[in-house]
Amino acid sequence: MPGDNGKGVEQEVVIIGAGAAGIAAARHLQAIRPDLSILLLEAGDRLGGRAWSVGLPGASDIALDLGCGWLHGARTNAWTGLADAVGLTVDRTPAPWSGGRRLQRDDAETQAAQQAIGAYFERLESHEGDDTNLAAMLEPGNPWNGQIRAIGTYITGAELERSSVVDYTRYDPGPGPDWRVREGYGTLISLYGRPVPARLGVEVTRINHRPAGGVGIETNQGGLSARAVLVTVSTNVLAAGRIVFDPPLPEKVEAAARLPLGLADKLFIRLAHPEALPADTHMLGSVSRAATGTYQLRPLGAPVVEAYFAGDLARDLEREGKEAALAFAGDELAAEFGADIRKQLSVAAISAWAAAPHIGGSYSYAEPGASNLRGVLAAPHDGRIFFAGEACSRARYSTAHGAYETGVAAADLIAGSLSRKA
Repeated sequence: MPGDNGKGVEQEVVIIGAGAAGIAAARHLQAIRPDLSILLLEAGDRLGGRAWSVGLPGASDIALDLGCGWLHGARTNAWTGLADAVGLTVDRTPAPWSGGRRLQRDDAETQAAQQAIGAYFERLESHEGDDTNLAAMLEPGNPWNGQIRAIGTYITGAELERSSVVDYTRYDPGPGPDWRVREGYGTLISLYGRPVPARLGVEVTRINHRPAGGVGIETNQGGLSARAVLVTVSTNVLAAGRIVFDPPLPEKVEAAARLPLGLADKLFIRLAHPEALPADTHMLGSVSRAATGTYQLRPLGAPVVEAYFAGDLARDLEREGKEAALAFAGDELAAEFGADIRKQLSVAAISAWAAAPHIGGSYSYAEPGASNLRGVLAAPHDGRIFFAGEACSRARYSTAHGAYETGVAAADLIAGSLSRKA
């Protein structure tokens, strides 16, 4: 592959980060500017970034998505069509929040909770005036505030006090339901990236844009030079100064710091007797606590439960380890299905995104007053350094198709900035 022969390699375009944004940008550039040499650098050991599918032994046709799993806004989500193009299967079973099966009683208490939740999100949508945090929109003393907090934390990956109301109201994944890729969203994104010349295990440490007309890139495996660089690493990596810009780009680092990654972790629990639980059915662990899991029972009919933890709860369980996460989930499942269910449960797979090297979290949220910094983060610098990733998307942040769209937009800008060879 181009660029695989060591130090001092010259490329026209170097893309840093092989997640959805970097892969989308590379593929788009290949299509519109086949004259350009492109090299994708990834600090980790695989393509996909925060999209990561792992296998389930004994179920060869189903993968477990440790990262993004739902094709949000599926009818207009670019990845939906790309799944068909690479030969994967889009499963159109409705999501629990859009008509899918939910394990809940249709009683007065449930209806009261739904009314309170609906009223809260209506207040968010109708908010005018200065930006504030999501917790400020709670009704003091409302008995359903715990459940509202849990749902809000799943959405942003952070406690409500940290997250911007304005940013929430700008979120728009696009029309259509939410679907899944049977073989895995991570499988789809990594497959789509295969035609791109890439080097894994290459950590970029410095971007020198002092020289006129070119950019120097220092890595743990030597140096490269490029005419243009696209940076698609996570906001937590940028904010931590893991990549040094020379001269500095303080506005990028500040924007990244105020658009931090929230945390959402998944625990896939193997069931010894799958028939004990209903297939493709959603369950909320607790209807009163903020620190609770949300559970997809037997997703796509697989013999597992997908447990989803967010915010401080996810951080605590990640720190304590998989047995603690399994015990927590077991308690919540036992409360619904009886104590004997615990005997059936074992860990099939678990994510730990806060500790993930070169990533450090799940998806971005904006601190109050910081929503406009998504545009600051996305803006090119000097026609040579470009930025993309879900955090750069004003309306589709936190999604893989938002990342895709920012990658394609950055590729168009790069193509326009680099003159064609004679």
